[in-house]
Amino acid sequence: ILSELCTSACSCLFRGCILTTLLSMTTAARTQELFRRADAVCLDVDSTVIREEGIDELAKFCGVGDAVTEMTRNAMGGSVSFQKALSDRLSIIRCSREQVNKLITDHPPQLTPGVKELVEKLHQRSVKVFLVSGGFRCIVEHVASQLNIPLHHVYANRLKFFFNGEYAGFDESQPTAQSGGKGRVISMLKEEYGFGNIVMIGDGATDLEACPPASAFIGFGGNVVRQQVKEKSSWYVTSFGELLKELEKI
Repeated sequence: ILSELCTSACSCLFRGCILTTLLSMTTAARTQELFRRADAVCLDVDSTVIREEGIDELAKFCGVGDAVTEMTRNAMGGSVSFQKALSDRLSIIRCSREQVNKLITDHPPQLTPGVKELVEKLHQRSVKVFLVSGGFRCIVEHVASQLNIPLHHVYANRLKFFFNGEYAGFDESQPTAQSGGKGRVISMLKEEYGFGNIVMIGDGATDLEACPPASAFIGFGGNVVRQQVKEKSSWYVTSFGELLKELEKI
């Protein structure tokens, strides 16, 4: 009898593992299908479209890199509210307009390999591409220009400066300055354009929480792997080549 019970228990455990695997595959397959059929794709920028975190690069450029890096890690992991993390980091950096312009000139953001090809392929398929970032518009617009993404498809935070160019804060009214802001942007896009299927791609907790209202979320670990995001993503990729390969299936 004991032998039969053990056999039965092992059989149930085995079937449970198979079922879990099948459910996982089904969820990933559904996300892949939604991506192939997307009306619009929203891309995070820092550590996704570009290789670095823009705010960390700005902090290093202004000589306060060590003080800001850990705060960025906490913000991307979701352990503090995004608005507080942004405010705290900027209060340390206190960059001038001149410093921001010089950073872009001397150390322009580096595109992640494959992203330019992905955006080109999406554009060829008449898929609208948007950059939705918790970073700074002055930097993100530079990235958008490299990718031939219209500037009105950019949603990011705005730095404010006094007339003499000194730091004056940031525009707290922007949706991307707040926790849940990327989801609000996607809701706005659905309302404005009538999109039925929007896919969000990004590396951080603020990207993950945008689904819903996004139809699907794809976790990206090509530059940095955030364990929480990896575990909660139904489809997790480590290169834009994987996304290009998926589009070729149509």
